[in-house]
Amino acid sequence: MLQKFQNIFKIPELKRRILFTLLIFIIYRIGGHVPIPGINAFALGEFMEQQKGTLFGLYDMFAGGNFGRATVFALGIMPYISASIILQLMGTVLPVLQKLQQEGEEGRKKITQWTRYLTVAISSMQALGVSVFLAQIPITANGNIVVPNPGLDFMFLTMITLTAGTVFIMWLGEQITDRGIGNGISLIIFIGIIDRIPQAFLEEIKYLSEGMRQPMMELVLLAMFFLTVVAVVALTQGQRKINVQYAKRVVGRKVYGGQATHIPLRINTAGVMPIIFAQTIMFLPTTLATFLPDGEVRIWMTNAFRFDSYVYMMVYWLLIVFFTYFYTAVAFNPVDVANNLKKNGGLIPSVKPGKRTAEYLDNILTKITLPGAVFLGFIAVFPTLIPKWLDVSYTFASFYGGTGLLIIVGVALDTLQQIEAHLLMRHYDGLMKTGKLRGRRRM
Repeated sequence: MLQKFQNIFKIPELKRRILFTLLIFIIYRIGGHVPIPGINAFALGEFMEQQKGTLFGLYDMFAGGNFGRATVFALGIMPYISASIILQLMGTVLPVLQKLQQEGEEGRKKITQWTRYLTVAISSMQALGVSVFLAQIPITANGNIVVPNPGLDFMFLTMITLTAGTVFIMWLGEQITDRGIGNGISLIIFIGIIDRIPQAFLEEIKYLSEGMRQPMMELVLLAMFFLTVVAVVALTQGQRKINVQYAKRVVGRKVYGGQATHIPLRINTAGVMPIIFAQTIMFLPTTLATFLPDGEVRIWMTNAFRFDSYVYMMVYWLLIVFFTYFYTAVAFNPVDVANNLKKNGGLIPSVKPGKRTAEYLDNILTKITLPGAVFLGFIAVFPTLIPKWLDVSYTFASFYGGTGLLIIVGVALDTLQQIEAHLLMRHYDGLMKTGKLRGRRRM
């Protein structure tokens, strides 16, 4: 295995791409420690410590901890992801976007440009909201004020700073995609999440050193963590292969087609999007409860939809199952696949081309999505169940599943697949014994 990793640096192009990617990571991490002017970072840290497991804690995870530190990268890359999701969903209903999606490279460039403009607009609105939110944070328990001098000057400066920070992160991600290795946007989120791993393990070491937990229990927790990672890898890589046979065509003296291939239908076509959608909706009940008058209804709603309540987890799990089917329907269109197969002379054995092929693909996808959706929901609620069943800190438990672990596994597999392709193209052994590492759908 050591020899295989040494082979990576024997390929000049791959070596340059990896080193360039590492350089971008360093720039990103340095920028993640440049504070916003006019912020008391210590007071904000006290406030954010109380927000673990809430919407702010979730957003801080995607922002790589930059939101909790009030840095120029506090918005992270989430505005770009939101813009991409909005345009992707609108592409299913707007003819102009559907036309661009079918125009190949030129259409993709146009959609990318629109995504950038929408990112700036979303960033500006979110930055304004963040500036108002920071200015309204009450005095902390220790008597510290987050924004000592709130006002229009602070709001305008924060808005410009955060918007510029998001645009710069977006540019860094695009540079990684073009000149580095892997998907740049996904890798930036990946780096922000794994940044919490040392802190999580330090907390576990503290538990062990202070005698708060027995060594055997630590081994059990590590074994559970390993099995969870294995399960997430299986979920990410799992697929059903649909055999496809292309008919032979004779054009002049050349024979085209005649080969057999397959269509990979993934168990988890939707990726992490169902969890993100479900988490966004699950914060609505507690938000609405704040507008209700004091009484039993408000108390019940607040307690029932608390982050660690079983009612919350059940509704959360059901929403994930629903959004898994919803996003799978958006991401994979059986009718388009069937039409493309028919146009190119491809057919599924024992299935008639056209409508019957679309129905067959839709039926298979519906069946394999169910176990994927159910397990995805379990992976999402598992980090909340761990602290309730065992004495584990929330920081460490968050790596037992949820959005963070799915992103870590998915991005790691995607990056390894690209490195694998470079090695095999230069006739080196791949990182895996089989020489084949299946990629995944990019975020």
